[in-house]
Amino acid sequence: MKIQIKELTFNCIIGILPKERIKEQKVIIDASFIYTYQKDSFIDYSLVANDIKNIMINKKFELLEDALLFIKNDLKTSYKMKKLRLKITKPDILPDCFVSVAL
Repeated sequence: MKIQIKELTFNCIIGILPKERIKEQKVIIDASFIYTYQKDSFIDYSLVANDIKNIMINKKFELLEDALLFIKNDLKTSYKMKKLRLKITKPDILPDCFVSVAL
């Protein structure tokens, strides 16, 4: 089975610029993963979304790359995911575009 979590949106501290270390900014996270479904063993996507959000809010990462790697390791340890894709987007950091990093 494949689960997709699209446009998980919230505010958090992330970035290396001085203003980013003080004021929360909007981030948008997309995640998708594959797992083996069995009736007595499934992955609760609401827990996955909540874990992603809590990690981002509590860790206050400087680099998007570090955030992606941490989230990937945490989710793969916590859940039986086979293939995991993540993308973090900062929609407001530049005035004329969105900036994203993905793995």
